Amino acid sequence: MPRVLWAPAALALAVVVLPVSGLFTRVDPARLPTLLLSPAALDALRLSVYTGLVSTALCLVLGVPLALVLARTRVRGLRVIRAVVLLPLVLPPVVGGLALLYLLGRTGPVGGLLDVAGIRVPYTTAAVVLSQTFVAMPFLVVGLEGALRTAGGRYEQVAATLGAGPWLAFRRVTVPLLLPALGSSLVLTFARALGEFGATITFAGSLQGTTRTLPLAIYTAAESDVDAAVAMSLLLVVVALVVIVVARPRAVEGQL
Repeated sequence: MPRVLWAPAALALAVVVLPVSGLFTRVDPARLPTLLLSPAALDALRLSVYTGLVSTALCLVLGVPLALVLARTRVRGLRVIRAVVLLPLVLPPVVGGLALLYLLGRTGPVGGLLDVAGIRVPYTTAAVVLSQTFVAMPFLVVGLEGALRTAGGRYEQVAATLGAGPWLAFRRVTVPLLLPALGSSLVLTFARALGEFGATITFAGSLQGTTRTLPLAIYTAAESDVDAAVAMSLLLVVVALVVIVVARPRAVEGQL
């Protein structure tokens, strides 16, 4: 590795590490346990983990077939479909929240039908899950599509010549090939869902115990108690680090 690259690499690391380390200089150690064990912080953490897991499961069920379609099919408009799938990566999350609100709100085309059936989505826990799924889905799809394109289709073709049908080849060949990429993509998806803010506050609001996830609780606390906001920020940082370090597959570290 050229030595000249060490300086910009260290600077890039500092851009990420120094702002986070600044939180530790602001926190009050004496109040930290009390702030972290407050009902508001525990409710927000519990709701964040629960909705993050549910939205990650939704991304898994829906995103894997979508990644397969994008990587293995040759249909018209595939480039446009891919661009639409990646749209949440570049859109401000608040735009996604507005889109969900005007689709599933009481006056929206889908929300109006749901309202007739007595189903209300906005400002509920389900709205949190949908918001997180909207912004996190591309992370799973991009990771899996890239892995599928890298692996190619030769293994499935060999399985087909041996008499395996499409479903059998998918279960016995494609899924094992995808496992390393699937693990890393799920970790990124969950981490993104855990930190989602803009779409959630727009579509779900901020109701303690119902829609106020940890990022929303931090935003709310920052207006009245900075120490509480810093404490919950540190909690979110620790949870995110644990998720990434513990669950991140070795394949992502270049050891595949």
